Amino acid sequence: MPLLERLSEVERSTLLNYPALEHDDAPSAPLRKPLSQATLAVVTTAGLHLRDDAPFRHGAPPDHTYRVIPSDTPPAEIVQSHTSIGFDRTGVYRDLNVTLPLERVRELVAVGEVGALAPRVYSFLGAQRDPRRTADESAPEVARRLLDDGVDAVLLTPT
Repeated sequence: MPLLERLSEVERSTLLNYPALEHDDAPSAPLRKPLSQATLAVVTTAGLHLRDDAPFRHGAPPDHTYRVIPSDTPPAEIVQSHTSIGFDRTGVYRDLNVTLPLERVRELVAVGEVGALAPRVYSFLGAQRDPRRTADESAPEVARRLLDDGVDAVLLTPT
C-alpha cells in the first residue's frame, strides 16, 4: 500500500497541501580545500538554544529568528524549545549529538578528518508552514555571519 494511503485523511491532506518552496537553482558551492583543512559549522532547525536564551515562539506569527550557540557550550546548557506533534524529541534528550553533533565533529577534528569546528552554531525553529521569511531574511544574515566566522562548509541538521 502506498505511504499516503496509510495516513489519515488529515495527515494526507496536510502533506499534499504543504506550501513547500521549490528552487530550480539550489545554492551550493564546491569546497575549495580538503575537508581536513576546512572550518565546519553546524546549522540546525531543531529549535535549540542556550538555557538562558529566549525560547523559540510557537504559533502565529511564525518565529523566523535564530539563536547563536557558542560551539564550546556544554550540552547541559543547550535546550530545545521546538515542539511539534510529528517530532519525537526522545533521542535528542538522550544524546544531543542526534541533532547537534558537536562532539562527533570535535572527534573528526581531533583525528584530522576536519580542519576545525566553527566558533558558533546557528539554530532555527523547524517545521515552519511558510519558511519564506527565514529564507529571505534570517538565513542570509546567518550566511553572512558564517562567512565572517571563516566557515568553509556547513553541516545542516534537521529537526
